[in-house]
Amino acid sequence: MRLAVINRKKCIFKDCYKPCISFCPGVRTGDETVIEKDGAIVISEDLCIGCGICTKKCPTDAITIINIAKEQDDIIHQYGENAFRLYGLPIPVKGQVTGILGANGIGKSTALNILSGKIKPNLGILDKTPTDKEIILKFRGTGLQNYLKDLFEGNVKTIYKPQHIDTIPDMFKGTARDILKDERGVLEKVSKKLEIDHILDQDIKTLSGGELQRVAITAAIIKDVDVYYFDEPSSYLDVKQRLAVAKAIRDLAQANKSVIVVEHDLATLDVLADNIHIIYGTSGTYGVISILYSAKRGINTYLDGFIKEENIRFRDESLVFDKYDVNFKGFEKLIKYDNIETKLDKFKLKVDSGYIYKGEIISIFGANGIGKTTFAKIIAGDIKADKGQLKENIKIAYKPQYLSSDYTGTVTELLMSITKDFVTSKYKAEIIKPLELASILESNVQNLSGGELQRVAIAVVLSNKEAEFILMDEPSAYLDIEQRVKFAKLMRRFIENNKKTCMIIDHDILLLNYVSDRSILFKGTAGTLGHAGSPDKLHLVINDFLKDLKITFRKEPQSGRPRANKLNSQKDQEQKSKNKYYER
Repeated sequence: MRLAVINRKKCIFKDCYKPCISFCPGVRTGDETVIEKDGAIVISEDLCIGCGICTKKCPTDAITIINIAKEQDDIIHQYGENAFRLYGLPIPVKGQVTGILGANGIGKSTALNILSGKIKPNLGILDKTPTDKEIILKFRGTGLQNYLKDLFEGNVKTIYKPQHIDTIPDMFKGTARDILKDERGVLEKVSKKLEIDHILDQDIKTLSGGELQRVAITAAIIKDVDVYYFDEPSSYLDVKQRLAVAKAIRDLAQANKSVIVVEHDLATLDVLADNIHIIYGTSGTYGVISILYSAKRGINTYLDGFIKEENIRFRDESLVFDKYDVNFKGFEKLIKYDNIETKLDKFKLKVDSGYIYKGEIISIFGANGIGKTTFAKIIAGDIKADKGQLKENIKIAYKPQYLSSDYTGTVTELLMSITKDFVTSKYKAEIIKPLELASILESNVQNLSGGELQRVAIAVVLSNKEAEFILMDEPSAYLDIEQRVKFAKLMRRFIENNKKTCMIIDHDILLLNYVSDRSILFKGTAGTLGHAGSPDKLHLVINDFLKDLKITFRKEPQSGRPRANKLNSQKDQEQKSKNKYYER
């Protein structure tokens, strides 16, 4: 089946000379393959021969033509003519947590919106609205038939924790407690477990992103419903908070509730999910939801990029977490610093002396609120410590934790204002391609999504040729799994080829394990005291970090990734008895 999808935000219909029409072979032979309709371009998928000329000639890359091994009858939902479509739906399983694993922009949130009743599927029928009976018949003989029947008749109750929690302060007024309607009598227990009991009486507008996320998750958990839907619950949270959230969500399944979770953090999915649906496709074009797998097999199948049961390869190569140790003997020390101490209001930070080698990538582990970003800003020169400073005067490129989209021009204009290398083939191969920026180069920076803005911010930092030291605060935020792996590979190549040095602060253990040479561990009490040790070997720091969290990781043979053991499993207890929290 051939799909023709037009990105209406990119299509400049009124100001375009319309090469999609003038160069189309079908149009030239008299067919209405591409036409103007109601002030827009429309492509007939039945007449399109898939030559790809329109996709190459379109000045804004607004057209995608793709062949897929699915029939038109399999469509669950389509957003309009020449628009995104979804094939298949996940199945809620009573007493279990089902994860949905896939790239950004291929229908994960659409699937959750349909199952939670926020969107009624149109089955790809655009000229009329299907009846409830027609929709139910579509799923005859499957587990979804009875579920959708009960959903439409109001016999099943659902709650949906949305992906974008930053809009909550605009939707609600008052304190956090005001929006927490406890229907299960568990608010006190859950608020303590997620460590928000001390902020319940604060104004919702004063809460940080991590606090808002945990309030939103708590608001869902305390509802007495049949099915719970969580869209990216780990965003803004540190590793300890992610584990607490995972345990709280698993408690719902143990109470015989159905739970479906969309998540990009594989370590969180290891702890959280009983089973997994893979969703694959092309961003902004289509998405296909697979059959149900066990959590381990589902993650490994997704990383492999090949679904044996359907004989479908949805990625050209497997995502492999190769790891190698670098011997820094003889390397030049780029940065040296003495013991650092500083005080910000009631918060105190102490950092043990250390040094950073030229050409290494050093990572920072630790909970939120214990000084990681403060240390980054001291290194970057944005904050002057009370005691101890850098011994060298080096040029630093800094990507902050919270991104701003104040720039009013396009992505191309922004990058060209930073580097003259933008037009070179090396720059395109080294930065544009791995960060997947080609499709958004002509987009206005202010209109970018969170993931797009993150990738542009990374490109901006890497485009600073004068910088000797690259400092990145939470670069994995808003990125899907594939984008995180591509980012890690990009950084290894970039640092090596350009003789740079890099420090990365992040909460994704898999990313930091892959990309780091050495690491620094932060410990302390959030908002009160932070203490950082000297840089040390990565596996020693991770082992110390995981020991504090009381969780163990082992190496997955198939992909090489560090895989979280199920809490209190035989393997978990065995590694703990050997003080081997991180098995390489």
